[in-house]
Amino acid sequence: MWSSSLLKASTWWLEAAGRLPVHIKRHCSWSVVRVLTRERRGARGACGYHRYASSTTRHAASFSHRRRLGSDPPLALAAVSRRYRSDTSSMMVFPPANPVTVTDIKLYLLSKNIPFHDGHSCLHAPSVFLDPEGTSGRKKEGAGVGVGGKEGFNMFIDKTTGQFLCTDTMMEGSWEDLQDCLELMAKEGKTFLKPSGLLGYLESQEEMEERRREQGEAERIWNSSVPLDDLHEEEVQLIKTMFQITNISNSTLKRFRVQIFKPTKCLVFPWFGGPSSSELKGVKLLSAQIDEAGKVRYTDVTVPKPSSYHSLFGMPLVGRADSQVVLTGNELDTLAVSQATGLPSVALPRGFSCLPPALLPYLEQFKRVTLWLGGDMRSWEASKIFSRKLGLKRCSLVRPGEEQPGAAEALSQGRSLERILKASIPSEHKSIVSFRQLRDEVYGELANVEQVAGVKWTRFLELNRILKGHRKGELTIFTGPTGSGKTTLISEVALDLCMQGVNTLWGSFEINNVRLAKIMLTQFSMQRLEDNLDRYDYWADRFEELPLYFMTFHGQHHLKTVLDTMQHAVYMYDINHVIIDNLQFMMGQENNSMDKLSVQDHVVGAFRKFATDSSCHITLIIHPRKEEDDKDLQTASIFGSAKASQEADNVLILQEKKLVTSPGRRSLQVTKNRYDGDVGIFPLEFQKDSLTFAAPKNKKLKKAEGGAAKEPTTAAMKKKNAKKGEAAETKSETTAVEEGDASVEKRAAKKGSAAAKKLEAAAGEEGDASVEKRAAKKGSAAAKKLEAAAKKVVTTAEKDGAAAETETVEK
Repeated sequence: MWSSSLLKASTWWLEAAGRLPVHIKRHCSWSVVRVLTRERRGARGACGYHRYASSTTRHAASFSHRRRLGSDPPLALAAVSRRYRSDTSSMMVFPPANPVTVTDIKLYLLSKNIPFHDGHSCLHAPSVFLDPEGTSGRKKEGAGVGVGGKEGFNMFIDKTTGQFLCTDTMMEGSWEDLQDCLELMAKEGKTFLKPSGLLGYLESQEEMEERRREQGEAERIWNSSVPLDDLHEEEVQLIKTMFQITNISNSTLKRFRVQIFKPTKCLVFPWFGGPSSSELKGVKLLSAQIDEAGKVRYTDVTVPKPSSYHSLFGMPLVGRADSQVVLTGNELDTLAVSQATGLPSVALPRGFSCLPPALLPYLEQFKRVTLWLGGDMRSWEASKIFSRKLGLKRCSLVRPGEEQPGAAEALSQGRSLERILKASIPSEHKSIVSFRQLRDEVYGELANVEQVAGVKWTRFLELNRILKGHRKGELTIFTGPTGSGKTTLISEVALDLCMQGVNTLWGSFEINNVRLAKIMLTQFSMQRLEDNLDRYDYWADRFEELPLYFMTFHGQHHLKTVLDTMQHAVYMYDINHVIIDNLQFMMGQENNSMDKLSVQDHVVGAFRKFATDSSCHITLIIHPRKEEDDKDLQTASIFGSAKASQEADNVLILQEKKLVTSPGRRSLQVTKNRYDGDVGIFPLEFQKDSLTFAAPKNKKLKKAEGGAAKEPTTAAMKKKNAKKGEAAETKSETTAVEEGDASVEKRAAKKGSAAAKKLEAAAGEEGDASVEKRAAKKGSAAAKKLEAAAKKVVTTAEKDGAAAETETVEK
């Protein structure tokens, strides 16, 4: 056993108490280490090594005292000279060495004579860190009831991962940690382990200072904030108006202990934890701003950082006898639900982006959980995913729509929140349904076309035109020539989505994670950090906040190991987007008796099924066949059989026109789009300094053969057409006037010349005075005719000009 192997090294552990720890690699159900940081964490935020001190020997057990969410015993890593921050949300995800099943957990507990009963997402068992006799005494006094468990059943074991939590002592760890504890108890004949006899993981000086700094910062903010009751009524109303919570009463804000931080005009929501739920663990500051559209946009900041902030706001107000709860996506919705309905309500710490499994024990006591995470389609999709973790049978969902917005907005609109909650639908569906069950969901997609289309890119607007957005549950195949920049391009595409809150998992089998992280950090900062090392910490701190994770694979690996790791990441971190780079590197250790094409078909089919079952978007990079350099790649150029393109929802091809004297011209082509059928191609321009791609200016999106690119119908085109109409109108008027004047002069000149010739002829023939008289008469008559002809020509020209003007305006 692991505990006995550390028995001989106990003396070394004691001597090393004053030195930096050396991490020991051991098999565990799951583990993570941080990227770009020293992979060393203390008891404040990571699962560390604890040792039990008995009277004769010192045995070891590995678990944590308030371990950080989603962390496990760190692995042995090479020492680094640079000291990085130890708090980041970007992590490397290791594959589960020995995946545990709920059957394995139950059989082991039975073998140790540990009683348990089956919960919704956890097994409930008596805590091994409490004295049974003391627990019995507390039972008589009415205490000792765990969160949602029977009396004394206050230790919760996750059915999926085996992670355990004791809600009375706040001891927490992995399944292997609990096994070590039980083995130690059996070996020494003890009935429980005292938490005071467990030595915590050795923290570095830097980690201790950072933990104290964060705790001090949270206490400073909380002590500097003031209750709303201490403010003047006019100031309170101004704050409520700014946050659009005028319908939230002062008594509700006071009951939830919401305060105002006056220097920044932010609402302060406290996080109280610990066994008594009275210890201040952190705070969340919420600010409100009005955007260009006149809507209020909320921005929150947490202390500690979001990766360490795991508060269920409103949980201290929940009674032990409460059997139903409303789960919301933000604190304002929780206030609205509690005030309007009187039902218990709690808010997730990170909204609809993530439901950490370590919070599941706190929700075990509820027989009915209503998820009302917001009023848009992203919150609706998250509700369906979270209900799988919580247990489908006890969950019901509030479908978003115009009549059912978020809770706080519904309260401000005067809607009945009780009626909306009663209209929630069960999350569990039958195998066969009729259109009657699907009717509302179909209407929801028709009424929210833009939201259903998925998350929009901010750096690749042309992709929004063609693909319309990034959607869950789809499979994208991406290919391109060797050395054309496939990894660089797809890393920026994924980074764009990650910056908008899409939880992303990278599986880079071709290049190592350090190089990949360097590329993405450069793309994130949009500059060469080699030339700006003084700005590295600033950009690294911001990069750490992204929901970005990396698998530790490199080279060839078994498909089952990769799928297990992906499944684990989806459960632990609610991953929405997985990138596999690339398929060929995964096929080396598959069944050698099968040909490569059959192996590839099997792998593609497995990823297709995973994307559908897990509601997760998978981007799969596949090398193309060998093609001639002067020919563009086609869908048929993807290596393997046609199964890859058939299973895919989207097919993207990076085209490259190689040049001899300059870098090749690149373009991104979409050859398949199952969502609405639009396909197309647009140029890319590589920026070497920032390693980014951007569409060149003044170049239009090309319409692919058989595509359905939309014609421009924007306001700019309308304005352009209006200008053309005005120019044509002015030209027509000018032309009409000029033509009228010219024609009058020309016709008058012709008639005058003819009259003059007639007069000369008459004078030559008659030669007397009568000629002059007759000539005068004829000249007068000719002049009158010329004048009449001129008037007639002018009138005709005016009519022609008016007709031309009318025709131009009509056009």
